[in-house]
Amino acid sequence: MRVEDFDFDLPEELIAQTPLLDRTSSKLLIADFPKNMYTHTHFSDILGELNEGDCLVLNDTKVMPARLMGVKEETGANVEVLLLTQIEGDHWETLVKPAKRVKVGTTITFGDGLLRAVCTDIKEHGGRIFHFEYKGVFFEVLDQLGEMPLPPYIHEKLEDKDRYQTVYAKEQGSAAAPTAGLHFTDGLLEDIRAKGVKIAFVTLHVGLGTFRPVSVDSIDDHEMHSEFYRISQETANTINEVKKAGGKIVAVGTTSTRTLETVATKFNGILQEDSGWTSIFIYPGYEFKCIDGMITNFHLPKSTLVMLVSALTSKDFILSAYQEAIDRRYRFFSFGDAMFIKGRNY
Repeated sequence: MRVEDFDFDLPEELIAQTPLLDRTSSKLLIADFPKNMYTHTHFSDILGELNEGDCLVLNDTKVMPARLMGVKEETGANVEVLLLTQIEGDHWETLVKPAKRVKVGTTITFGDGLLRAVCTDIKEHGGRIFHFEYKGVFFEVLDQLGEMPLPPYIHEKLEDKDRYQTVYAKEQGSAAAPTAGLHFTDGLLEDIRAKGVKIAFVTLHVGLGTFRPVSVDSIDDHEMHSEFYRISQETANTINEVKKAGGKIVAVGTTSTRTLETVATKFNGILQEDSGWTSIFIYPGYEFKCIDGMITNFHLPKSTLVMLVSALTSKDFILSAYQEAIDRRYRFFSFGDAMFIKGRNY
């Protein structure tokens, strides 16, 4: 299967640059594969698509203000550091710009010395490992000095950094938001619970690999990035019970989907408490072992995320849905509109 098969023409003006004032006011395209139909509505109507006894699964990761602007201690040159993954203790894997200025032993200071970082290693892909020095709590210092690492296709300044955070974000560690969850409010989640829909949480810390273009011609040649996930026994029990009773499992976002399918694959379809690193690559031909449907945003052409949502239905069905969204002027990507995909087993 060719990467080119997942391409589509997207007018640049449809890339959402800012979030809507009301999280629930975005458009919602309901893509019902079993009925082979599309319905256009608004996200606030998602309540009508979920039934008592179903389970909605959310990713409770919290985006770090991971972009730091600092200066080289030796020369005063400006350096941008983007935190990717906490390796161990105060050691972090990062991306640096301009990378050529940073060698092993280079020291960078941030916020007039509130935070210092010493480069301890250079990775094969050009990333840098830093050891950070600070007083107090690292994430409190980061919250004071860091900026939200918005995706490269967003050029507008984000006035309220909480809008690149879900209302249920809890576990620090993401370099990007699980954007399908940005449409939910506390009030909408209360209404969903009141209807008898179970709500369960998983954690997957989103890495910047999610925005990395696929650089090969054949899907089989693509090497997926790795991300840390965690699922509790409570969540596993809830999902197992819902599935046993015949309810639908609806994952909010590709990150929740990848977590659930990783664990379901590992334990033959029965979930249990687990954590680790996943590089699962889901594309057409994959047999889903846990989820029945997915709430998701609209993704970049030729991306692994378009391939993932195509696997839940079919490539032609998803690309037709995307064309409907383009024709009706839906907003795309992180701050854009949403789609509820009912998979082949829904």
